[in-house]
Amino acid sequence: MVIAVVDTSNDFDAVVVGAGFGGMYMLHRLREAGYRVQVFEAGAGVGGTWYWNRYPGARCDIHSLGYSYSFSAELEQDWEWSELYAAQPEIERYANHVADRFDLRRDIQFDTRVIAARYDEDAAHWVVTTDRQGQAVTARYLIMAAGGYSVPNKNPVAGLESFAGESYFTSMWPDRQVDYTGKRVGVIGTGSSGTQTVTALAAEPLDHLYVFQRTANFLVPGWNGDADEEYTQDFKADYKEFREVARWSGNGALYPRVRSFRKLTAGPLADLDDAAFQQRMEDLWACGGLYLLGAVSDLMTNEDVNTRVSEYFRSKIRERVNDPQIAELLSPQGFFIGTRRIIAENGYLEVYNQPNVSLVDVKSDPIVEITPSGVKTRDREYDLDMIVFATGFDSGTGAMLQMDIVGRNGARFAEHWANGPRTYLGVLASGFPNMFMIAQPGSPSIRSHVLVSIEQHVEWISDLLQSARANDVIEIEATPVAEGAWTQHVADVAASSLLARADSQYVGANIPGKPRVYLAYLAGVGPYRRICDAVRDNAYEGLVMRTKSGPLPNSDEWSGAGQHFGVNATLV
Repeated sequence: MVIAVVDTSNDFDAVVVGAGFGGMYMLHRLREAGYRVQVFEAGAGVGGTWYWNRYPGARCDIHSLGYSYSFSAELEQDWEWSELYAAQPEIERYANHVADRFDLRRDIQFDTRVIAARYDEDAAHWVVTTDRQGQAVTARYLIMAAGGYSVPNKNPVAGLESFAGESYFTSMWPDRQVDYTGKRVGVIGTGSSGTQTVTALAAEPLDHLYVFQRTANFLVPGWNGDADEEYTQDFKADYKEFREVARWSGNGALYPRVRSFRKLTAGPLADLDDAAFQQRMEDLWACGGLYLLGAVSDLMTNEDVNTRVSEYFRSKIRERVNDPQIAELLSPQGFFIGTRRIIAENGYLEVYNQPNVSLVDVKSDPIVEITPSGVKTRDREYDLDMIVFATGFDSGTGAMLQMDIVGRNGARFAEHWANGPRTYLGVLASGFPNMFMIAQPGSPSIRSHVLVSIEQHVEWISDLLQSARANDVIEIEATPVAEGAWTQHVADVAASSLLARADSQYVGANIPGKPRVYLAYLAGVGPYRRICDAVRDNAYEGLVMRTKSGPLPNSDEWSGAGQHFGVNATLV
């Protein structure tokens, strides 16, 4: 056992865990306010998700010009994106540009994983321990920016270690070229990462590609292309208004308002006859992207509409895949469209028209184990030279629960979340003073345009800390009453729609034994922002703000308890 020795010469105002987009902006914002900050990052570079997920074909599913920071107008105008939907290398270059432009690296310690944090009640600070030979530092505030998609589902199939060939996880792809020439390659998983990987690998000079699919997903066309000068100029000219509308929208992702794009018509479909419905769907299909489904305002509240839209999507699969049997296997069944992650694709379905690509239906013929020579299903064995695991993440809660976090009175965070996430606003947890979470469960987080959610959280936390400093507050903690009310509210909103019905990552169904709790707040980023602003304007109701002389006077309850907020239609 390594004994951690606290280095009291290295006390900080705040420790930030993670140097992805949330951690970088938190560092910048706090440093601008005069705080002494230390960021710990497990990787060798910045970018978080876009540092680790460098698998072939990895790219954003939101338009690049929208998938960027809004806090600096100069940065917005200076950076040029080459594609409508940027690929991983370009997004990583953007993250590095931001780190260099704002001189962030000097306060980031790379190749360092936070393994534990313990709250010292007497000192009102956190003792944070890393994997660097028991390195530990103290900080008044502990800010978790570890991401919602940062802990891979690493044990999806028995016998993985026995495989004699090459094996890779999409979420931990090596920073080097991988040679596929003449090889028999298997890809396990057809979620977003798997779909992008399969599309890219099918273009490589491999011998044969086997795609192991358990659940077919609904796909929307990305219609990716070059970000030409006219498109870029139109987008940048509209940036200020575009960002403001996004902040108060459903999921924060807006369809580009540029002259070269056709108009996106939004509204309900329930009252449209068959001809009008078909025409509306064809118009939306031509627009493409994840915005397509967000434009159907009654998609998640009307089962009949959802059924009609689902069948329209299946008809598009049948149009593009030559083999009717393969088309049927690729057609999603048994869940409502929008309840699982919608996947933006660029040529994925046409891959199955290639003679050297085979789809393996592991729902009817399940994988039994990985063998030294390949993948063994119940009925057959597939000899492979390489296996790619696109098996997803321990979404939402994984990053928080892999650290040993101990709060007030020895309370363990893993026990606090044992039956599912319990938070106040998705930002604080009762019993864990001075700890804040960015884009974690209980907030729009993984069901939103995450950069919009990140910026809102960073700015709200920063404002809270500056208010605390102005009032000599040394300890900030959510009350049990407020935490309970918010957690129930999050569950009530989810239960009011079709979204919580599917067995998806959003309820933890992809991780055996994980509590079934909807992980995101579904009323939308706009309503959520209004709630957070109201908490701030009501003297940070629901929080205990302690000074050395005692707590400041404010309410220990959340005044929004009992109010009705419906699921926002654009969250799909």
